[in-house]
Amino acid sequence: MTIIAPSILSADFLNLKSEIEKFNELDDIWLHLDIMDGHFVPNLTFGHTVLKKLHTVTKHKLDAHFMVERPENYIQPFKELNIHNFTFHWEAATHHDRLIAELKEHFPSVGVSLNPSTNIGVIPEYLLEKLDLILVMTVNPGFGGQSFIGGCMDKIEALNKLKKQKGYKYQIQVDGGVNDSNCHSLINIGADNLVAGSYIFGDKDKDYTKRVNSLR
Repeated sequence: MTIIAPSILSADFLNLKSEIEKFNELDDIWLHLDIMDGHFVPNLTFGHTVLKKLHTVTKHKLDAHFMVERPENYIQPFKELNIHNFTFHWEAATHHDRLIAELKEHFPSVGVSLNPSTNIGVIPEYLLEKLDLILVMTVNPGFGGQSFIGGCMDKIEALNKLKKQKGYKYQIQVDGGVNDSNCHSLINIGADNLVAGSYIFGDKDKDYTKRVNSLR
């Protein structure tokens, strides 16, 4: 089943515990954590202090997306927070192979994110076989609520084709403008992990189960 990753950046932070608990009866859910430093992207979000007890109110895997400069500096502060997946931006790192190796010592899953204008060809094949996830950004990183960039569909298709040809194991995650009008097309071309923030948390009735099911 397709994994749906609600992005808590769009949740009600005054009631974050109850917001997260709404997903506890659902399966194949990751909780997506957008961590921004105000440098790699202009926005600044939450960090270690806010997230340190998050795992105590959910059964779901925590999926941390680091939109930060020098992602290696975030390994030590976050390694004790029960993070399942640590995704860093290819554009923010220099020694990618060394960083991936270090992350794998502390996190069950390691991913790389690509900005809309970054071609998949920047990742060499010897690293593709080591990655657990590739996050295709379909908006420019830094802010929620942006419109989906349709030109990124080709990138998802290419990653799926390469995955099948080479037997790679990475998940293809898509983040940015995902909703019920494009989700089925994304799944059909190879996406198996969909991040959605505004679409899920923007439901006026707070029927998050209905929104999650509509994405599948």
